[in-house]
Amino acid sequence: MIKVGVVGALGKMGKEVVKAVMNDNTTTLVMAVDIVGEGTDAGLSAAGKACNILIETDIEKAIETKKPDVIVDFTQPSGIYEHVCTYIKHQVKSVIGTTGLKENQLKEIEKLTKENKTGCLIAPNFSTGAVLLMMFAKQAAKYFNNAEIIELHHNQKKDAPSGTAIKTAQLMAEVNSDFTFGNCPETELIKGSRGGNSEANIHIHSVRMPGYIASQEVIFGSSGQILKLAHHTMERSCYMAGVLLAVKYINDNNEFIYGLDNIMQ
Repeated sequence: MIKVGVVGALGKMGKEVVKAVMNDNTTTLVMAVDIVGEGTDAGLSAAGKACNILIETDIEKAIETKKPDVIVDFTQPSGIYEHVCTYIKHQVKSVIGTTGLKENQLKEIEKLTKENKTGCLIAPNFSTGAVLLMMFAKQAAKYFNNAEIIELHHNQKKDAPSGTAIKTAQLMAEVNSDFTFGNCPETELIKGSRGGNSEANIHIHSVRMPGYIASQEVIFGSSGQILKLAHHTMERSCYMAGVLLAVKYINDNNEFIYGLDNIMQ
C-alpha cells in the first residue's frame, strides 16, 4: 500500500483527494494537513466516514511522525514553493496540483529533486480529458498558424492565466513559433482586451465567473475554416483518476515531471 499524505485536506480539492485515497485499494491515507480544523477527522469531513486520521497544522511535524510515501498538495500559490522544498528536504515524494509556480522555481525544484534523489510531479491539470485536450492542441498546432486560448474558471481562482492554459501554449509553441500569421497591426482601445500574449504569440483570455469550475477552449483558424477544441469540468471528482495515476507513478520513480501528459504517452 502507498502511504499518502494530503496537504490542504479540508479544501474542495483536498477533500476529493482524501476520498479517492480512502477508496482506492492500493493507497492508504496516513496524514492530513490544513491551516484550519485541527483535530478534525479527515475522512469524516471528506466522505462522511471516519478514518481516524486527524487534521494537523504543522507540515514538518506531520511528515516526521506519519512518514508518508507520497504527499498530494492542493493549497495556495503563495506558499506552494516552500511546501515543495519541505517535501524534498524530507525526501518525501510529492504530487502538486497547486498552480502559480514561476519558471525559475520549477527549475530550482527540478534541481533539488535530483540532488535529493526523490520525485516530484507537478501538473497544471489532473483531468485526463483536459490533458488530452492539451495533447490534441499540440498536434493541431502543426497545421494552423493562428490560435488563441480562452480559459474560464470560478471567481475564487487567484492566478491568471490558468496553469493549464500556460502549459497548453507551451506545448503548442514546441511545434510552431508564431500563431498570429497575417494579423494586422493592432491597437487596444481598452488595455488587455486582446488578452495576455504568451508563448509563440498565443493570446490567452481569462474569464472568472461564479458557476464555472474549469473550462478551456483552444481556437485554431486558417483561411476558410475554424477548429475548436474544448474541455469542461463539471465536477472536481474528474481530477481524481489523474491524481491517483500520478501518485502511483511518482511512488515508483525518482523524477521531476511537469505535466500529466508526460505519463499518459
